[in-house]
Amino acid sequence: MTETDRQLDRRLERAILGLLERRAATSSICPSDAAREVHDGDDEGWRALMEPARRAAWRLVAAGKVEVTQGGRPVKENEARGPLRIRRAGW
Repeated sequence: MTETDRQLDRRLERAILGLLERRAATSSICPSDAAREVHDGDDEGWRALMEPARRAAWRLVAAGKVEVTQGGRPVKENEARGPLRIRRAGW
C-alpha cells in the first residue's frame, strides 16, 4: 500500500513541528530537514519531497504555527523566491 498525498502532507507537517520543538525557540530549519526526516531511505529520494515540504510549511503558516523566512524576515508565499527557512511563529 502506498502512502496517499494526504498522509504524506501530514507526515511533513508533523516533521516540521517536531524538528522545531527539538531546537532552540529561536532556531529555524530548512524544508530539506523535514524532507530528509520523512524520506524512507538513505539515498537522494528526499529531494522529491522538497516541494511537498514547502507546501506543508505554507499550510502551517496559514494555521499560525510557523513563519517562513528569507534573510531572517518573514515572507509571504507569493513573495518567496529561492531558499527558505522555517521557524516558530512569533519569533
